[in-house]
Amino acid sequence: MTTHRPDLSLPLAAPEGGAAGPAVELPKNVTAQTVLSVHHWTDRLFSFTVSRDPTFRFDSGQFVMIGLLVDGKPLLRAYSVASAHYEEHMEFLSIKVPDGPLTSRLKNIQVGDTLLVGRKATGTLLLSHMLPGRNLYFLSTGTGLAPFMSLIRDPDVYDNYEKLVLVHGCRQVDELAYRDFITEELPKNDFLGEQVAAKLIYYPTVTREDFVNRGRVTELIETGKLFTDIGLPEFDPELDRVMICGSEDMLAELVEMLKARGWLEGHNHKPGQYVIEKAFAEK
Repeated sequence: MTTHRPDLSLPLAAPEGGAAGPAVELPKNVTAQTVLSVHHWTDRLFSFTVSRDPTFRFDSGQFVMIGLLVDGKPLLRAYSVASAHYEEHMEFLSIKVPDGPLTSRLKNIQVGDTLLVGRKATGTLLLSHMLPGRNLYFLSTGTGLAPFMSLIRDPDVYDNYEKLVLVHGCRQVDELAYRDFITEELPKNDFLGEQVAAKLIYYPTVTREDFVNRGRVTELIETGKLFTDIGLPEFDPELDRVMICGSEDMLAELVEMLKARGWLEGHNHKPGQYVIEKAFAEK
């Protein structure tokens, strides 16, 4: 059986007013994909979609290396895939770091540009790393939302849990990416809409502006306000499961909190009650 193999030689970007440089042979572990759309949520946050190689497979919650050619060499960083595993395109959510080696360049991509995408996905935010449970909590801050955007579009997730609770913490309201999609579009989805409406609880929270929910994710859990607001009992390690993706501080605080309460981290060789992902892009 033959499979589609993209052209792995790309021309070097041309300097202003100059001609393009010679073609560059890409490493075998990446493919060249085309940028399909770009959306700037704020001056610090943007998302984009790219074409998907027909041979690329991933599970909801995983990440992949993506990047650009810089001085003829691939500059790659880990990005969680925000799109569903069954979609023909791939979507990513990124911050803009002014001096970041990659994001300072990535923020300028436009439709039609070329993006490098790794051939293999990996990660720990997988249903297979979790013991069976009742409710599944997605705890995220900033761009840590990305893998959960993939997971909340996966039918298998709804089949395995009674309730899905997506908590997304940001500093400001305009940083709550995908809020309208989650609250307005997803419940109307022809395929998943009914399950979304019945099972998904979305809890956005901010720290620096007035909003219906305000406070850090860790504080909302410690004080019990999160559970009061959503109408569910506080965490029970025997029944509830937790996935965490966000800032290093948030990860450390939540892991310390869960371990103190007797929760066990899940791995590929031993499923547990919570899993974390550190490999989302910050540079």
